[in-house]
Amino acid sequence: MGEFKDKAKGLGNEIAGNAKRAAAEVIGNPRLDAEGKAQERKGQAQNLKGEVKGAVGDKV
Repeated sequence: MGEFKDKAKGLGNEIAGNAKRAAAEVIGNPRLDAEGKAQERKGQAQNLKGEVKGAVGDKV
């Protein structure tokens, strides 16, 4: 169950990060772009965490 929560949170963070980066490009704000990149990476890490939980859960 925790696997799906982590993947959902990860996807949400990746989407929010993408939106921040797009907005940063439009308005020319490098700080917002950096925040977006960080949020995307956080989302990728959460997604990976969910995948690991799923893989480990299947083998237990």
